[in-house]
Amino acid sequence: MPVAFISNADCGRHDTGWGHPEHVGRLRAIPRALREHPELFHALLHVEGRHATRDELALVHDPHYIDRVRSVVDAAGGHLDPDTVASTGSWDAATAAAGCVLDAVDMAVDGRATRSFCAVRPPGHHALRSRAMGFCLFGSIALGAHYARKKHGVDRVLIVDWDVHHGNGTQALVEEEANIHFVSMHQWPWYPGTGAAGERGPHETVWNVPMPADLAADRYVSSFLGAVDEATNRWTPDLVLISAGFDSLAGDPLGGFTLEMPDVDRLTREMVSRADRWCGGRLVSALEGGYVPEGLGEACVVLMEGLGARD
Repeated sequence: MPVAFISNADCGRHDTGWGHPEHVGRLRAIPRALREHPELFHALLHVEGRHATRDELALVHDPHYIDRVRSVVDAAGGHLDPDTVASTGSWDAATAAAGCVLDAVDMAVDGRATRSFCAVRPPGHHALRSRAMGFCLFGSIALGAHYARKKHGVDRVLIVDWDVHHGNGTQALVEEEANIHFVSMHQWPWYPGTGAAGERGPHETVWNVPMPADLAADRYVSSFLGAVDEATNRWTPDLVLISAGFDSLAGDPLGGFTLEMPDVDRLTREMVSRADRWCGGRLVSALEGGYVPEGLGEACVVLMEGLGARD
């Protein structure tokens, strides 16, 4: 079964400016890194993802907020929050980022590609129901979970997030749903100031793993995997979604974690192994943070290899 590499050229139209950490160079680094691995490039199933519709976005976002994003874009762009820029191409970019994840869910469920990586921007895990936050416009991974349940009847969805920042938006958008479990490992204290271990959600379906900076990489990996195993104790997911943030790598300017490429490989392969046991390997991953483009590109290659693209 092939591993899908899902992207959409419109994701490059989100113009934040080169001085902004979340600039288009992050996305361009991924195909550049793939070109250095021709066997991997040709082993992947390359898919041009679609755009999410307004009705699909409304599965997790307030319609008035969706309209506000569109109006800001149509008015030549501006700031949606102090950190989050919208340009004239941002609507197409953000709906493409969400649509790629929805395509990945479709492919995982119908069997065309059990595993996938969505090379998308803007990221999504800080976006709240009614406002943008932290570079994020729409909560693509949270949307993917609700979409899987609504369109495909998937009962239990596990979301895991190893971005260095807490996935506060994802948590807020899924914690009311008893059969979506969410695991986030993140630096603490750090932006956005949420994600304490005691935040379990109304159904106790949230597992936050706040960690200090500058620990040995194995501490992060083992703590994350331990939380994943707690979240799936006597509860087996039918689909796994990964918020793959690579600002958890050593040297990222927006974080203080110490992960290296072998740790990305281990995290990926451990999640693949679990997904194989739980749900026939159905696993969707999507890019979140990561602000050293060269390292991000390399990490994406490692992730796709860990998904089994050359097996």
